[in-house]
Amino acid sequence: MSPAASPSREADVSDPWVALEPGTDPAERVRVLRRAHETFTAVGTVPRPVRAVVADSWRRSARAGVGPDGTASVELADGDLGTYRAEHPLARVMPLFRELMGTFAADGEHLLAVCDAHGRLLWVEGHPATRRKADRMNFVPGARWAETAVGTNAPGTAVAVDRPVQVFAAEHFIRRVQPWTCAAAPVHDPRTGRVLGAVDITGGDGLAHPHSLGFVQAVARAAESHLALLGPQDDPVGAPELTALGRDEAQLLVAGRRIRLSRRHSEIVVLLARHPEGLTGDELLCALYEDESVTPVTLRAELARLRRTLGPTLLGSRPYRLLVPVESDVAVVERRLEAGAVTAAATTYAGPLLPGSQAPAVVRLRRRLADGLRTALIARRDPDLLADWAHASWGEDDLDVWRALATVRPTPAVRSRLAALEHELTAGPVRERPSPW
Repeated sequence: MSPAASPSREADVSDPWVALEPGTDPAERVRVLRRAHETFTAVGTVPRPVRAVVADSWRRSARAGVGPDGTASVELADGDLGTYRAEHPLARVMPLFRELMGTFAADGEHLLAVCDAHGRLLWVEGHPATRRKADRMNFVPGARWAETAVGTNAPGTAVAVDRPVQVFAAEHFIRRVQPWTCAAAPVHDPRTGRVLGAVDITGGDGLAHPHSLGFVQAVARAAESHLALLGPQDDPVGAPELTALGRDEAQLLVAGRRIRLSRRHSEIVVLLARHPEGLTGDELLCALYEDESVTPVTLRAELARLRRTLGPTLLGSRPYRLLVPVESDVAVVERRLEAGAVTAAATTYAGPLLPGSQAPAVVRLRRRLADGLRTALIARRDPDLLADWAHASWGEDDLDVWRALATVRPTPAVRSRLAALEHELTAGPVRERPSPW
């Protein structure tokens, strides 16, 4: 076949998600892809031989500000990584992954990797020599391999497009990853359909075969079936769940029953969930009321009404406390921030905590949570996460976030909004904006 005809044949594959079809010369394919990659990084256009899934991923990578000479950063290490992995739903199917893929990875000098829904590697196991090579490009547990961080790669792209994908050699966006080939498939929660993460096999050119893609897809399906068989009784869903972010009236889910709490009851339950050891009447008075003239009788009346709403099995007294552990979205965001899981924290954050509340303790908690998350977002410099915050109702006037966004995504719209905010700042307040936190 002549060189002129080669690109046409290479582009005309029967399965666009498979990197190499049988009969394709891997060395020639690598040369074609390298030329295409250099063309894209130089002028921003994708030559025709590049598969559509890869071309789309390259474009997303470039829009995210990923450079071809970049590297992955490690976000979770040591105890933080261990805690996050232990709580992750895919921990329950790691024995299955090892059983199905462990021998294949070790014998073939490959790696078995599992990432979360944000492209963060949770486990990387396999052949020792291959692991040492992978360590040099930070393909290690705790490193973030999302497309927005390191560009096109199988685990990151699989969770980005929510389907199995194979990435071969110079299809990787980062140059130092181009000697590798990988195939990954997303794993979903069998009850909700939510993407939990992806399972990946990474190694050399030997993985550039349709069978490797089919293999990881079968493993992902087996994991989903196993999660379904484990059933909800094996999940920590029996504990009451409190949702208080982005809403003035919190919601408590108890044994399948949704209880909508009044504003004052929302404040009380948020504070008691945060203090499982309980609070005295005086402590609750100080936490809830700015007006020191409010009497203990008023508080006891509120607690009596709350007990009728929740039932005597949930609310105790002397001190006032919740009688069973309550999981809250506030606590989830805090745990993820402490573990360095900024993307996961931002995903859970639905807005300021009880934004209409003026209870002193709630106001302090609201500010601390929002400030912690926005500081982490600014430090992370992820354009998508910054844009999500800036365009939310609570972030539309956040000058620091808009400045950070303008440095990583300087589009005309972003620069225009930043200029307007800075003009308002220098011209003095035109209108008073109540803080959302």
